[in-house]
Amino acid sequence: MNILVVDDEKEIADLIEICLKNANYTVYKYYSSKEVLKQLENLKIDLAILDVMMPDVDGFSLCGQIRKQYNFPIIFVTAKVEDMDKINGLMIGADDYITKPFQPLELMARVKAQLRRYTSYNQTEPKDTIIDFRNILINRTTHEFYLNESKIELTPIEFEILWYLCLNRGHIVKTEDLFKQVWKEDYYEKDNNTIMVHIRHLREKMQDIGKQPKYIKTVWGVGYKIEK
Repeated sequence: MNILVVDDEKEIADLIEICLKNANYTVYKYYSSKEVLKQLENLKIDLAILDVMMPDVDGFSLCGQIRKQYNFPIIFVTAKVEDMDKINGLMIGADDYITKPFQPLELMARVKAQLRRYTSYNQTEPKDTIIDFRNILINRTTHEFYLNESKIELTPIEFEILWYLCLNRGHIVKTEDLFKQVWKEDYYEKDNNTIMVHIRHLREKMQDIGKQPKYIKTVWGVGYKIEK
């Protein structure tokens, strides 16, 4: 597995590199966003770890540039701790967010969790690999999503949310159950914001925003539902 690390703090970048190499990952380390953008097409990346506050191109902007072409998981590692910073990062397309100072074991756990989700999408399953209804076509094997015959690029987290909602179409999916299914972690009240951001992103990509969305409906205080 190839992991991209971008942080202008050399000590932090070097620490992350050591942790990843000890776990037998291949690491591409950069101290500048501009250098990454020059080389990205030549790299085969499975996951990126980005700092937010960098002097040339900040991590949010770098994430946005990456998301124009690539769907691999992105984890922000940053000293910015405000909830709005986290929400902004998720809205741009990040999959996870960890604040400095961090425990190396926690970072590695998050890296492994994101890679498990990402690689599982390309594994062939014996059944239920394609869902086709109401002009929605979603293929779990190829990780492709079509709406009205137009292909829409999704991040791994967005894909997994949509897949689970479509799989349970016609039924209300509780917020807690959705979080546990997608993130494979225990649900806490604060995690509701994380889900809301990803649902909003999905609706925007599906051009289904407004007070009465056609596809992903909010059941206030309970969860979300896609009609059959």
